Amino acid sequence: MTYELFFTDQAVADLDTLEADAGLAKRLKAVRKSLAMLETNPRHPGLNTHKFNSLRGPGDVEVFEAYAENKTPAAWRIFWYYGPDRKQITILTITPHP
Repeated sequence: MTYELFFTDQAVADLDTLEADAGLAKRLKAVRKSLAMLETNPRHPGLNTHKFNSLRGPGDVEVFEAYAENKTPAAWRIFWYYGPDRKQITILTITPHP
């Protein structure tokens, strides 16, 4: 099943930050690869997708965390939720893991 991705203003700003910094090119590539996987299979094993209980989306929807990187200091994560409609995913933010 293919999903259509939507990006919040925050997620767009996060991508702009990655694109503007040549030193983050490797991380940008990992994020783009993960976004492509989210489009085709949000449960792809490489994403390590799981519910993120500390955050809720609009209307109290469940938010999920997907890995863009793993076993890397400050590895990047993608926070997202299903919707607003069927076969759609909204990307909330793209951020390094604290």
